[in-house]
Amino acid sequence: FSLVLSIGATKDMGKMLGGDEEKDPDAAKKEEERQEALRQQEEERKAKYAKMEAEREVMRQGIRDKYGIKKKEEKEAEAQAALEANAEGSLTRPKKAIPPGCGDEEEEEEESILDTVIKYLPGPLQDMFKK
Repeated sequence: FSLVLSIGATKDMGKMLGGDEEKDPDAAKKEEERQEALRQQEEERKAKYAKMEAEREVMRQGIRDKYGIKKKEEKEAEAQAALEANAEGSLTRPKKAIPPGCGDEEEEEEESILDTVIKYLPGPLQDMFKK
């Protein structure tokens, strides 16, 4: 047993010191086969996951149909189509919708300022501005 260890140790020591390594004549062929096996496994894995994702998508579509839900892409496409339909024949870009309440505040402020000014005017002038 100790004899076998010493022989193995001397071979390893020879390799570490820069001695000639034993060259396997089929090493390149084995490496190529190993790489091909890895590629094949990767392709099989990708095919498996693509199939699983396709099955999931069929199930998701069934749920969408059942509950009337639309995909995000479909919603965006419909919104874009609606914008294009509204802008058809128009040379300008589509107008932006003004949220309710925007712009109303300025008019109210102007009216309140006008009302305060009218309050301090003499009676006959107040009547003229109120008409």
